[in-house]
Amino acid sequence: MRLRFSILSLLAIPALFMSMGISSALAIDSSSISVNINPSSPAPYENTIITLSTFSANLDNVLISWFVDGKSTLSGIGKKSLSVTAKAANVETKVLVRIFLPDGEINKNITIRPAVMVLLWQANDSYVPPFYKGKAMPTDGSEIKVVAMPEIKVGSILVNPKNMTYVWKNGDNNMPKESGYGKNFLAYVNDYLENSESISVTVSTVDQKYSSQSNITIRTVRPEIFFYRQDAELGIIWENALSANHQIKSEEIILAAPYFISPKDIRRPELIFNWSINDRTVNIPIYSKSLMPLKAQAGASGASKLRLDIENTGKIYQSAKKEINIAY
Repeated sequence: MRLRFSILSLLAIPALFMSMGISSALAIDSSSISVNINPSSPAPYENTIITLSTFSANLDNVLISWFVDGKSTLSGIGKKSLSVTAKAANVETKVLVRIFLPDGEINKNITIRPAVMVLLWQANDSYVPPFYKGKAMPTDGSEIKVVAMPEIKVGSILVNPKNMTYVWKNGDNNMPKESGYGKNFLAYVNDYLENSESISVTVSTVDQKYSSQSNITIRTVRPEIFFYRQDAELGIIWENALSANHQIKSEEIILAAPYFISPKDIRRPELIFNWSINDRTVNIPIYSKSLMPLKAQAGASGASKLRLDIENTGKIYQSAKKEINIAY
């Protein structure tokens, strides 16, 4: 009898260990349940989706209850996600989710705090003529600067943008050299093989409690030439570009303005201006290469084709051309 009892006792020991192992495997804590917020840094009044996930339990078979700012919003078996509309900038939304597992209840607390961030950009080396009221646009190989202007408050104090950390990305590519503490601007040269690029930035306070995210798409254009008449008394008539058919009476000076070409200083030697009349090259002094003097012969009438080709020897993918008919 003693021998039989000992054998039964020994057989029961592994079973006890197995039972303890199963119970331990089933027990999970709050840290084993992940919370995904999309978008991670919502803008004011943006729709935000919160999703729960875990590898330690099947959330599809348990009761999940959601509370937003203390009010019951959603409850049911397998309710793993909730859609919430963010509030105004820097106004928090408190979300509590209660997960009723077989081994007990787990609570998750989530805070949604939208922040405002504005991204401003400029093409640093794009030429536009004086008094032009529009924006200088980037072309192939342009130097572009993007500035992040976040508005994040801690309490009632607006955090200085220089005292936050920035993570910049161009498309899906991280930009570690341009990212870091206080780096609230990005300077880069756009890819001449792409006609648009998506720049994004995530900014966060040093303690990473507060953050904001934004992105912007910057598109390139091709340089374009416009011709203007230079008046002896009024100067250049910027408000009226010359049409495809321009009439001159005697003598006239035409100025060429290559919008959005680089560098910004069009007097630079890498910009080559090739003028021609009726496909015959006309040599213009280098110091006045953007000006074409014209003179109609006395008693003559007719029309000629005036053409300008601009080449950028520093950026082979950047060029512009324009032609008009000159009647006299």
